[in-house]
Amino acid sequence: MSSIKEYLTQDHSRCDGYFATMEENASKSLSDAKESYEEFAKATERHFQMEERVMFVEFETKTGMTEGPTAMMRHEHAQMRSLIKQMGEALEADNKDKFFGLSETLMILMQQHNMKEEQMLYTMAQQHLSAEAPRVVDMMESMIVE
Repeated sequence: MSSIKEYLTQDHSRCDGYFATMEENASKSLSDAKESYEEFAKATERHFQMEERVMFVEFETKTGMTEGPTAMMRHEHAQMRSLIKQMGEALEADNKDKFFGLSETLMILMQQHNMKEEQMLYTMAQQHLSAEAPRVVDMMESMIVE
């Protein structure tokens, strides 16, 4: 069983792969990117929900920290959800400039966000939840996206 940090870091990489495929397809034509956009959006939303509904809750319950790093990560998730939605709208409108402008903004935000999680929050979570890690990872793996 992997640690919380390993599990979520691997999932970041999985989402990054979907993002790269989407951008590669969009560079050919936006209509070619619709399926890969949906895969990226779905994978990213699942990742956000695994954190928000499982790991963040477990971390906050264990530490009592509810206004710290998890609050900032939730805020950044909201920003990224908005950008992803706007990218989908740009795809539907066949607006390549808008799509790639939003994509670039999202990529920068994701890189910064993932670095904060991987270097700070996941390490803290692993320290506080090491005994619960197998249960937390199982809960994240079996979670149904709302």
